[in-house]
Amino acid sequence: MIDILTDSTSDLSPELLERYHIQRVPLSVFVDGKDLKDGDLSLAQLFDAVKRTGELPKTSAVPVAEFQQVFGSPNDVIYISLSSQLSATHQNAVLAAAEVQGKRIAVIDSLNLSTGIGLLVLNAAQLRDQGASFDEIVQQVQLLIPKVHTSFVIDTMEYLYKGGRCSALANIFGTLLRIRPVIEVRKDGSMGVKEKIGGARKRALLSMLEEFKALLPGIDLERVFITHTGCDADAEFLKATLLSIANIQEAHITYAGTTIASHCGPGTIGILYLMK
Repeated sequence: MIDILTDSTSDLSPELLERYHIQRVPLSVFVDGKDLKDGDLSLAQLFDAVKRTGELPKTSAVPVAEFQQVFGSPNDVIYISLSSQLSATHQNAVLAAAEVQGKRIAVIDSLNLSTGIGLLVLNAAQLRDQGASFDEIVQQVQLLIPKVHTSFVIDTMEYLYKGGRCSALANIFGTLLRIRPVIEVRKDGSMGVKEKIGGARKRALLSMLEEFKALLPGIDLERVFITHTGCDADAEFLKATLLSIANIQEAHITYAGTTIASHCGPGTIGILYLMK
């Protein structure tokens, strides 16, 4: 047997985790004086706490000891982690795996975040369920990593500023001019600003859709995610439009967990998919 593991930053819904028999390891979020596991707090509660306290939540990696416990099952384990460029979680998993004897453990750096990880995890679970071997699954997932396309619109620069990811000046001008950055995950697993869009929020949503159209011939249409931090109407708009553009087999809307939301804030929404 092979256990497929991921962490809470993969932002997969409970239904998908259950359907594909995937185990989830939560990161921690310190907010409003409480140290909580990702998933213990709703997005509304998280954003309300930030509004009340004026303090950004602090997130922390899964500890080595917790990974050792999770890796202690009798089965072989394939764990696909949050990008090593964004968290110590990957390295902690590597350290834990080195301490566990008598079984195979593969710790794979997704070089991604949110359902960019989730796309890899679901592919790994499908391969396992189709009878692929441990080595075949690891090899196929590694081949898919550079094919993940992740971009999302940030609605407020406040969280990026408080988290040290943009200057105070950029925050002021971004707020005054209603600039919304489109963030992309780069091939090395880091994040960068792909585009800065001024004006109405819908312009930023349409920008992501235009990019999808432009890339359409090279997109794997088996599964596309729209992941967000509580903007349901926008998510439904993107899903309906994407389905009108292409014959997508599965278009999933999922909520970002509190770890991802702690860094990007309310109103964030992205489209995530694999290239062929």
